[in-house]
Amino acid sequence: MLMTYDLQQYTDRRDGDSVKWMNPDPDVIPMWVADMDFKVAPFILEALEKRVQHGIFGYVNVPDSYYQAVIEWFGKRRGWHIEEEWIQYIPAVVPAISCVIKAFTQPGDTVVINTPAYNCFFSSIRNNGCECSASPLKRVGNSFEPDFADIEARVANPKAKLFLLCNPHNPSGRIWTKEELQKIADICLKHNTIVVSDEIHCEIEMPGHTFTPLASLGQGYQDNCITLCSPSKAFNTAGLQIANIICNSPQWRSKIDRAINDNEVCDVNPFGVTALQAAYSAQGEEWLKQMNAAEWENFCTLRDRFAAELPMLPVCDLQGTYLAWVDFSALVRKGISTESVQDTLLEKHKVWINAGGMYGDSNYMRINLAGPKALIDKGIERIIKGIKELL
Repeated sequence: MLMTYDLQQYTDRRDGDSVKWMNPDPDVIPMWVADMDFKVAPFILEALEKRVQHGIFGYVNVPDSYYQAVIEWFGKRRGWHIEEEWIQYIPAVVPAISCVIKAFTQPGDTVVINTPAYNCFFSSIRNNGCECSASPLKRVGNSFEPDFADIEARVANPKAKLFLLCNPHNPSGRIWTKEELQKIADICLKHNTIVVSDEIHCEIEMPGHTFTPLASLGQGYQDNCITLCSPSKAFNTAGLQIANIICNSPQWRSKIDRAINDNEVCDVNPFGVTALQAAYSAQGEEWLKQMNAAEWENFCTLRDRFAAELPMLPVCDLQGTYLAWVDFSALVRKGISTESVQDTLLEKHKVWINAGGMYGDSNYMRINLAGPKALIDKGIERIIKGIKELL
């Protein structure tokens, strides 16, 4: 018998030292940082409670069962064969990005990305002394596609050492198709550029769309790909600090390991190790189905209300992630910047969303829809009311 999970329970996070809920105004609804307001699945809580009862939380030796959980999870769900020695644990995906950049570049090299992009892509590249080579995604209808000709022109630059891919893509909401992934991977193979695939949102799929790990497409693609993943987004465990770098090349793993140690991010949280194993279970699959259904309902509410009440602001199609990407260019053309929209909504209407400039496109805004419906509906109401007052 399948378990039904309560994804409509509201939990007050202000007393939990939450970054998302850190605004001192108790009336603000935060819909910004990529962090869910769903309570963690009960089977994860049970595993953590058992670990707490042990009573000692020293440095953790990551057990074989951890690696086996990762291998079985991606093997069963994605048909992706992984060997234990390919997996390198690390506290989070952002330090993983920085370590991989450090391992394979020298200051002055370039890293190619698609824009808009997750803001830490920019900072990770900059902090390693590299240059960002940004290939803008093409707006096609209400969605986005890679510009393959532009990507190839950038990857062909001898200074380009890495292509930093985001799949599912934050913030556009695209899940790249197998054909799109193959085209990108073929371009990178042709020009001897390594693909670093940030797949942290890989379990968040909307109806009709299925995520594919780039490395699962074939041996040649896996040989030129370094995958970064974590259960943190899908299972709301970011604070437990656990992620993985998956790479089948022992020579590349050696370089990555050196960078991990140079950056002093080689130790992980024992609770993260426990939580990952609980998440990557049969119970985890069912919880994901229900969570994704709840996310889709929230997205449909936003999309349909904007279409009815703010048709000049199209909500882009959502295929993956729980982050809506909304086109505010109609307001920008009237001289109303997305930064001013963000500030006005926060100060006057007590709802916090992100202006798109931090992701490389100030014509858009990002809205986090991950939470109980009543909370999200209240936030959407405030957003719409505030925007109407600006028009």
